[in-house]
Amino acid sequence: MTHALFEAETWVAVAFVIFLLLVWRAGAHRSVGGALDDYSKRASAELTEANRLKAEAEALLAAYKKKQHEAEAEAKAIVAQAKVEAEEIAAEAKTRMEEFVARRTKMAEAKIAQAEVQALADVRAAAAEAAVKASEKVLAESVKGKVASDLLSAAIRDVKARLD
Repeated sequence: MTHALFEAETWVAVAFVIFLLLVWRAGAHRSVGGALDDYSKRASAELTEANRLKAEAEALLAAYKKKQHEAEAEAKAIVAQAKVEAEEIAAEAKTRMEEFVARRTKMAEAKIAQAEVQALADVRAAAAEAAVKASEKVLAESVKGKVASDLLSAAIRDVKARLD
């Protein structure tokens, strides 16, 4: 067996301890500690900044989601209003069409009634004229002279008076 003093691992451990003492004595521990403190401060500042940016991003996301919901609600309201207006316009157009048809029907009925009255008047006038001509012819053939002429004039006046 070999003695622990002659083993290589022992000398490596002794050399490492001596190295650490030299580094400590030279003040490297302060430089390393300062560097670690600076790194820790930078990491803490970056973490704080990251948390701040995360909070801003979450706030911005919430604001955009709110705007999206508002826009969707507004779009739904616009569509609903458009449907209501379309139904109102359709109802108004239907009412106008019904009124137009009713007016045209009344005008047509009035024209038909007027045409009937005119046709009846034309038929009466034609019948009266035919009756007058027939009377003239009958009287002219049966009665002659001044008496015929007086009778004919009286009959024409009588027929005209009855027709008017």
